[in-house]
Amino acid sequence: MATSSPPLGCTNFKLRQLTRRVSQHYDHHLALAGLKTTQYSLLNHIAKLGPLTPGELARRMTLDASTLTRNLQPLVAAGWVVVGEGVNARSRLLTLTESGRELRQTAQRHWKNAQLELNGLLGPAMVAELHGLLDQALAAFDPETSDE
Repeated sequence: MATSSPPLGCTNFKLRQLTRRVSQHYDHHLALAGLKTTQYSLLNHIAKLGPLTPGELARRMTLDASTLTRNLQPLVAAGWVVVGEGVNARSRLLTLTESGRELRQTAQRHWKNAQLELNGLLGPAMVAELHGLLDQALAAFDPETSDE
């Protein structure tokens, strides 16, 4: 895949174009569980890392606080995530509820179908190469946040 010619076009545009298509693909599958990819990602992070503070979740997901708050609201309103008391009066901890864990489990099956279908569409070798390139690019921007 190495080339000696300089890249053509806008890298940002190409990446956004690809991420929109991939997001649409995953959203289509996760809609069967009543979720969007952003919501599924939040449920996964809270399940794996929680209970944790909103600030820590935002840092680990590389999100700003307002985006995190906006994306968490429907999950809290649906009863899938609880914002509970933290270590002091000013802190809060995010935790999945039992229904949140059940929804995540259901959504995981749909996510896996999306993943397998994407692997079939692109081929496992291309997906593996793409993952490697993305990991390298993320590490170039911030070595501490890559591979999370």
